Amino acid sequence: MKIENRQQFLVLLTVAAAGLFVMVNFIITPLAGWWSARQGQIHGLRQQVGEGNQLVRREAFIRRRWADMQANALPANTSLAEQQLLTAVDGWSHASGAAVTSLMPQWKTDSTNYLTLTCRVETSGDLGALSQFLNDLERGPLALRLDSLEVNAHDPGGQQLTMSAEINALALIPSAKK
Repeated sequence: MKIENRQQFLVLLTVAAAGLFVMVNFIITPLAGWWSARQGQIHGLRQQVGEGNQLVRREAFIRRRWADMQANALPANTSLAEQQLLTAVDGWSHASGAAVTSLMPQWKTDSTNYLTLTCRVETSGDLGALSQFLNDLERGPLALRLDSLEVNAHDPGGQQLTMSAEINALALIPSAKK
């Protein structure tokens, strides 16, 4: 090989290596990062579309459930709502045979759309009475949620039990019509 051809070859090789370096570091790597970010966005959007389609398919059930919640929620009037909950607890107590020993209602304002009536109920009785009380509470029409439950035995045989339950009741505030 002649010296001139060798120099031209080395210059071309150097230019090709520099071009390859620029192409890999400034074109291919950023495009690969952009591509993977775009794939992540597409995956996230497909997931959101799937969740949206599922909500559309369940629309009738969700609307019925919301209508039931609105119909069975406590009234926004706090004294009326407390009276309704206390009447329900009294009815469950009489139906199950459990004795209510303590009732402590407390209002919480969580949002501008609803109020929460948190009520700590302490009852006593045998296992059958307390389980019937809980069953009536869960199956009743009121919009209630049982948050915590604690059961203690007062005798060695476990015949006399005390149950402390924290119940949250929903009271919806009617929205102002425009």
